[in-house]
Amino acid sequence: MTQEKPKVYTAEFRESSVKLAIESGKPVAQTAREIGVNENTLPTWISKYSRPVDNIKAVRTDEHLYEELKRLKKEVARLTEERDLLKKAAAYFAKEQR
Repeated sequence: MTQEKPKVYTAEFRESSVKLAIESGKPVAQTAREIGVNENTLPTWISKYSRPVDNIKAVRTDEHLYEELKRLKKEVARLTEERDLLKKAAAYFAKEQR
């Protein structure tokens, strides 16, 4: 018995499938069958690639995630720098009081 390799779908295909499922008004399982995706896969994509924003479902793309990751890395670097500076200042003032 041979196992089938799982199909690999592009991010664009997943995003367009999520958009179609949300906007079509059809049941998600029916939309999944129409585009040739497992009925359990499409709901997973919907929960992963969309989030409610002001009661409107918006599609998240990988690009948005990379931009957010980049922004968060910059913020972590800035906060680490501030923390180190505050540690040095605290040590300086603690030494000065002795």
